[in-house]
Amino acid sequence: MKNPQSVLLLLPLIFLFFLHPTLAVESPSSSPTPTTNPADFIRTSCATTLYPELCDSSLSPFTYTVQSNPTRLAMAAVAVSLTNARRTATSLTSLSKQADPKVAGALQDCSSNFGKAIDEITDSQEQMKTLGSGTGSVRFQLSNVQTWMSAALTDAETCTDGFEDVEDGPIKTEVVNQAEMVKKMTSNALAIVNGLASNGAPP
Repeated sequence: MKNPQSVLLLLPLIFLFFLHPTLAVESPSSSPTPTTNPADFIRTSCATTLYPELCDSSLSPFTYTVQSNPTRLAMAAVAVSLTNARRTATSLTSLSKQADPKVAGALQDCSSNFGKAIDEITDSQEQMKTLGSGTGSVRFQLSNVQTWMSAALTDAETCTDGFEDVEDGPIKTEVVNQAEMVKKMTSNALAIVNGLASNGAPP
């Protein structure tokens, strides 16, 4: 004779079977699937930027967070831009300690440019966090982000322009390469924000 306790443990399962008999025969293919794959969503969104491959590779780590939400994608793009700008600013501080006097002036100007860029991207990030709440409409708030990200892009470009007359060398190469990366990241973020503004941010 079977153990009465084991029969009691099976009773909830037996009850569930008779209550929802389809659960026992439902195939995996009948489960609902998302209409848009998050990775495809990011790739398609990045196709509208000037640097789509860089955009996709930099934002793919945010796939789980972004899903298929355009607002979250824009927030992630702004965050990536800010991270790179801060990294470059730290590098500029370090390089200025070992720079030749001929390069020091350009480094100082570049540091100033990146200080402003970081402030502008930070303002953009804070505005994105409160999108749809606070002062002004969503359209107005997104226009603020567009203005600040555009200004940050200009600041990064000003940095590289300041090195045009500087003699080639390892410090110039490093600074220009890092600044170019920030310019590309910021350009991509701005393009995604522009797309969000054009289509209207979802709730």
